[in-house]
Amino acid sequence: MTESSSTRALIPILVSAGILLGGNGLLVTLVTVRANMEGFSPTLIGLIGTAYFIGFFVGCLTTAKLIQRAGHIRVFAALSATVAITVLGMGLITEPWAWAVMRALAGFSFSGVIMVIESWLNEASANADRGRTLSLYRVVDLFSVTGAQFILPAVGAGQFAIFAVTAILFCLSLIPVSLSRATSPRPPASARLRPLAIWMLSPVAGMGCLTLGLTNSAFRTIGPVYAQDMGLSVEQVAVFMSLGILAGAVFQYPLGWLSDRFDRRLVLIVATAGAALSSLALSSFGHLGPTQIYLGGFLFGGFSLPLYSLSAAHANDHAGPGQFVELAAGLLFFYAIGASVGPLIASVCMERFGPASMFLYTSAMHFCFVGFLVFRMTRRAATPRTLRKRFVGLLRTSPAIFRLSRPNGDKGKSS
Repeated sequence: MTESSSTRALIPILVSAGILLGGNGLLVTLVTVRANMEGFSPTLIGLIGTAYFIGFFVGCLTTAKLIQRAGHIRVFAALSATVAITVLGMGLITEPWAWAVMRALAGFSFSGVIMVIESWLNEASANADRGRTLSLYRVVDLFSVTGAQFILPAVGAGQFAIFAVTAILFCLSLIPVSLSRATSPRPPASARLRPLAIWMLSPVAGMGCLTLGLTNSAFRTIGPVYAQDMGLSVEQVAVFMSLGILAGAVFQYPLGWLSDRFDRRLVLIVATAGAALSSLALSSFGHLGPTQIYLGGFLFGGFSLPLYSLSAAHANDHAGPGQFVELAAGLLFFYAIGASVGPLIASVCMERFGPASMFLYTSAMHFCFVGFLVFRMTRRAATPRTLRKRFVGLLRTSPAIFRLSRPNGDKGKSS
């Protein structure tokens, strides 16, 4: 396949991915904003966020078997339709228990459709083009998720229309892939889940993903409540969330470049300390106005969101050939543990101590990770620079993204 034909084959897959990622980014913010408008307590909103991440992780572990049974197109169509159904159901039934069930189902389904997309990208990418494909995918993710945030103020969060628009996005994502000439890829291998083995391989990576799960899930799920309680309008909430996402993409590459040249744990300490200090600033910016809140959100996202890729890069330095799929599943496991309780902890803090306490919580978690990093630097020497694998920025989506990030796709291997 020539380079131009390979690129053309990727276009419908990337278009579908952009619509999916944008729709999900919009939905995460919508659920929180609308739940707050409906009078759900912060604790209930945290429980709804927890349900989503539990469903997401279960989907990461089980979708490979679904694809092996029914094929990529059928699974993609079924799960995309399921997400759309849950969105419409939430617009019709505004009860916390119903939203928790539907968010769990949406998390399961969304992780499945993203695994299909990433498996397709992996199969359609030649080894020489793999880095370029992953870069395009990250650009699509950045612009679609950031841009979709502004659909919320444009349509409004208080009516059924915003749920209908979001459901339309998930249905629309079916069209490019369904009409594409691209052949279905081979079914992905099911990754074994051995969290203890991954922890022994790299405690730093395990703790880093756990910390990010505890904090980033709280930011994405409870962050809009914090912003609203601080007096921001729906339009300003969209700006606040978008700045955090944008900063995560901007900061990722300089931090990754530094981690390729110095002990990755030093770079992790710098990024984690930056996230902790930004959190402290956000916990005291409520009376200073939107500009300071925007700045705090930008810095928090910039320092905290790259922690997953930095942690994964550190683990990859110690991984052997064929371990990358299992490593991906293990790191997602640690992230999911944190993400399944992070929104709940943050919401309880907010309900008892006020909105600023959410970022006091994230600051405490990041400072704990800094302490753990310092401890680990006394227990294991740094990996020599010549033995380090190149840093790759990753999305926290499915184990298939790790295959795409490897030079040979890690095809056919799962240790």
